[in-house]
Amino acid sequence: MSEKSNELGEFLRARRALVPPQQVGIPDVGVRRVPGLRREEVAMLAGLSADYYLRLERGRDRNPSVQVLESIARVLQLDDEHLAYLLTLVAPAPRKRRRRPRKEVVPAGALKLLDSLTQPAFIEGRYFDILASNGLAKALSPGFAEGGNQLRDLFLNPEQQALHPEWEKITECYVASLRQAVGTDIDDPRFIELTGELSLASDRFRRLWARHEVRAQTGTPIRLQHPQVGELILNRERLSIGGADGLMLVVYHPDAGSANAEKLALLASAGSRPTTTRTPARAAR
Repeated sequence: MSEKSNELGEFLRARRALVPPQQVGIPDVGVRRVPGLRREEVAMLAGLSADYYLRLERGRDRNPSVQVLESIARVLQLDDEHLAYLLTLVAPAPRKRRRRPRKEVVPAGALKLLDSLTQPAFIEGRYFDILASNGLAKALSPGFAEGGNQLRDLFLNPEQQALHPEWEKITECYVASLRQAVGTDIDDPRFIELTGELSLASDRFRRLWARHEVRAQTGTPIRLQHPQVGELILNRERLSIGGADGLMLVVYHPDAGSANAEKLALLASAGSRPTTTRTPARAAR
């Protein structure tokens, strides 16, 4: 953690702003200048002195015990993922600043598997770059073509936004997942480039990023509004690729025998036989 960085303080301030006083038994009386809990209220509920908690938020004490952090997490109503993230912010191991973007290499076996799939599928990098995709994935969305980035498309591309009727929910999910993916590795050039671009161009991204939500994506149904076949509800699975840190195989699949399966079959028949767009080794942009 650099001398000027105060990731712990930023996280604590963001999370206490999200806890209504009434939710922790504090009467909502008088005028509050800021949302959520005050510093002294967090300290009181966590069994800490107000001065000590203030030092934590201001980055003057960067080595609190696990017990102290767990007490604060209880007051801030953090789940296990947020607590795990909070623990990584305390005295992390020294990092070497990268001088160039890290290459994300798709293993040959993963590309062969992608070739064999008959459902829309692609391989994504740590920051949601599309590294490889099959033809049906591109028929589902041009944003799934190799070289695209799902976060950039979700926040900056109106066509991609129109594809997602539940756009607000989806963007919340992706931003929380991005923070979970990066952890404390904020010196990564690709991360700096992507978040810098989105922060400048999207008010919604800035607001969501400031909330410090941390949540890994899980398999879930996704509702899409496709310009050719109308509404589609597909299951999305994200599978880790062994031996490739941070790379995921993402597969969209319908329930067997459903109307969604028929619509997906129409998309498949409308295009050519699915082919895989790939890059054997790709430097993060």
